[in-house]
Amino acid sequence: MQPETAKIRVSDVALVEQYRGGDQGALEKLIIKYQGRIFNVILRICANRETAAELTQDTFVRIIENLHRFRGDSSFYTWAFRIAVNLTLNFIRRQKQVNMVSLDKPVVGDRDEARTSLRNYLAGDSKAEPFIVAQSKEAVELIIKAMMNLEQSQRAVIVLREIENMDYAHIASVLEIEIGTVKSRLSRARATLRANLEAILR
Repeated sequence: MQPETAKIRVSDVALVEQYRGGDQGALEKLIIKYQGRIFNVILRICANRETAAELTQDTFVRIIENLHRFRGDSSFYTWAFRIAVNLTLNFIRRQKQVNMVSLDKPVVGDRDEARTSLRNYLAGDSKAEPFIVAQSKEAVELIIKAMMNLEQSQRAVIVLREIENMDYAHIASVLEIEIGTVKSRLSRARATLRANLEAILR
């Protein structure tokens, strides 16, 4: 189910209007509603928990500073994610090297089994994406490692599509690009991700 439903739009708009009317609790509800998802998307793009936490804070500071400009041309959801992704991509562009760290604490698992599962995926004809095929945190860690070698623009597209489950129109709105550009970047990102996985699993 797409997150941008009429029910969510009305609810978010109502909360924005309540905040503009002086209700600080309405702003708190918006933050609680989206902070986890925004943090997760930022984390998957920048690959560093401390940086993701700081960028999430920066995102909500920017949201609060600009909430008076929100006119509802897009949903609050899309508007907030646009701010988050832009801040993250701008941050990465300013860095000469992204800090490549594990996104999860070490877990007990069978890494060989995870590698076997992903090798089978790569060798098969399945059109499913690796995140769907992955059955363990170990496998997901391998996928994340491969994904960190993608260009930032491709990484953003695949995170929004495969993790946040946005459709093409929503991704285009968040990144402020054409739907055709979304499709081409996603296609290149998936191909590169497969190649990166094959290199890791050799």
